[in-house]
Amino acid sequence: MKVGVLGATGMVGQRFLQLLENHPVFEVSALAASSRSAGKKYVEAVDWYLDTPLPKDLAEVEVERCEPGMDADLVFSALPSDVAGEVEPRFAEEGHLVASNASALRMEGDVPLVVPEVNPDHLSLVDDQRRNRGWDGFVVTNPNCSSIILALGVAPLRDLGVEEVRVSTMQAVSGAGYGGVPGMAILDNVVPRIGGEEEKVETEIRKIMGSVEGGGVSEAGFTVSARCNRVPVVDGHLESVWVALEEAVSVGDVEEAYDSFEGEPQRLGLPTAPDEPVLLRGEEDRPQPRLDRNAGNGMTVTVGRPRIKGGELSFTVLGHNTVRGAAGASVLNAELLVETLL
Repeated sequence: MKVGVLGATGMVGQRFLQLLENHPVFEVSALAASSRSAGKKYVEAVDWYLDTPLPKDLAEVEVERCEPGMDADLVFSALPSDVAGEVEPRFAEEGHLVASNASALRMEGDVPLVVPEVNPDHLSLVDDQRRNRGWDGFVVTNPNCSSIILALGVAPLRDLGVEEVRVSTMQAVSGAGYGGVPGMAILDNVVPRIGGEEEKVETEIRKIMGSVEGGGVSEAGFTVSARCNRVPVVDGHLESVWVALEEAVSVGDVEEAYDSFEGEPQRLGLPTAPDEPVLLRGEEDRPQPRLDRNAGNGMTVTVGRPRIKGGELSFTVLGHNTVRGAAGASVLNAELLVETLL
């Protein structure tokens, strides 16, 4: 399937190209970015930030404007949210399938907000979306990077009866994009606020873990409280989580829930799906960003230190924010779309 990447010069756009290189299902046929990059060869338009080489077959590709009609059946969107809210519907209206990493449409009732191991059934909303909006294509979104990591940490516990979730995040600087956090602001420092982040975490996970009803989503009934912090780590969001459960459980029950967890991508053998979407480690000092962010090629989230105190479960969860939390999430969503809907 021919695919395009919108916002191809940014950090998440680069991750898309890294993950799509030699992909067995998708072939990158178009690159698009802002007007200042349009018309240039990709190698001239991009400052390549990643530690793997720029894909050779894309270096000479001319960057296009972010406009419908490009030679691509499906487009991956790494656009800023203020741009995505205008551009993505235009692509869907013209018949493109859009797998979006942007937040602009995530919380709209007929737009699936999907973590494939957690709520693959939410993809059924695309039929309602097409009917409601008169689009030939559709938009499917993945959540905020912190929300994805949290959702995968909490989803294995669903059968234990989740009543309340509280989370304190320690988020890597790459989550703000290259140059998004000035060096003098983050070195020797922790910034205890990330604009809009806490609101995203508190609302998105309830939609993700809700149920599809009447052409929309009935959100999960538990409450979520979040505090989000920026820390001087390059990649990898670490989260401390407290979960109130309906019934008393043991640490053994929790460990069994994690060890037995798998999702539809694993059952289908999707190319980007890790063998273990959630990996439970037993060491007292894990997970750590530098040691664990690349588990499962960056698509596995790692859980550690499950503890029960006063009837409340606490644990630590880590995920690679620009792979599992961004580009990799959209690619996995698209693979699931191709396998189950198209």
